[in-house]
Amino acid sequence: MNDAGTVKTVCMDADEIERSLTRIAHQILETNKGAGNIALVGIVTRGDLLAKRLAEKIEAIEGTKVPLGKLDISFYRDDFATHLSPEVHSTDILFDLDGKDVVLVDDVLYTGRTIRAALDALMDIGRPSTVQLAVLVDRGHRQLPIRADFVGKNVPSSSDENVRLFLEEADGKSEVEILEIAPGSRAGSAPLGGE
Repeated sequence: MNDAGTVKTVCMDADEIERSLTRIAHQILETNKGAGNIALVGIVTRGDLLAKRLAEKIEAIEGTKVPLGKLDISFYRDDFATHLSPEVHSTDILFDLDGKDVVLVDDVLYTGRTIRAALDALMDIGRPSTVQLAVLVDRGHRQLPIRADFVGKNVPSSSDENVRLFLEEADGKSEVEILEIAPGSRAGSAPLGGE
């Protein structure tokens, strides 16, 4: 048991995650007719790790190294005022976004509020030609009109459950778990370092 509650099921293992990322990389290349104008921007704390893996896969497939950045949305969240001490990370986008086809990468798409915040943050940095969304898991329950362009897996879940991605680089294991939310807790990403 961890702060999110009891694990109900593991819906993706490490191999399924890798296969999904390979498929998403191919879909990104097909949609954008190659890697020539693509830039990947991952939302911290796990979207940036997925974006790095996608960039490696795209380079292996296409032979092109795509610009890679990470985006912290802490100060753009609509619940910022209710978090007394938000966990702040760094934004690291060392390339010009203007005119790029930016693929925003996140781990789990839920209400859409994280993506709205990420779009606001991106637009403060530059003006991409397009912004596409790639997520490993879409769990439904949208509160905003946001949908992913590239999805690893659709995972139906109830609002009493949490869907969390754990990655080897941050947590020592790679899997997607569905957990029962513990009383007093809310749905959200796993803290870095796992449980």
